[in-house]
Amino acid sequence: MIRAVANIPRSQIEGKNVNRHMKGKVMVWKLKTTLAAIAILPLAACVEDTGSSGTPAVGSSSDLSSFQGARAGQAEMGIQNLGYELIRTQGLTQYWFNRSTGACAEMTVGDGRYQSVRMLPAEDC
Repeated sequence: MIRAVANIPRSQIEGKNVNRHMKGKVMVWKLKTTLAAIAILPLAACVEDTGSSGTPAVGSSSDLSSFQGARAGQAEMGIQNLGYELIRTQGLTQYWFNRSTGACAEMTVGDGRYQSVRMLPAEDC
């Protein structure tokens, strides 16, 4: 019955029981929406804590550990796209630094792939 009434112009149903019923549904929807917004609001203030060591949290957008095992030549563009630049090399070890996040990564190449990836404090770059 409500579905059929929903297509009737509001001016034709003013003052009828259907109008009261629909107002109740709207009020319930507004209440639920408001409560959901209040429940989510504290999450907006959450900040990712990377700890006091200065290294990014594992799985964060600054963490390069997912590149372990990747082909070094092909992965370099992906690393650069994340804002990293190659700072220095020592033998087969590369040091990548992201100036905007202060993240530093030590990546060792072996057999053309990144064999080990360690996130370091910014001072180590």
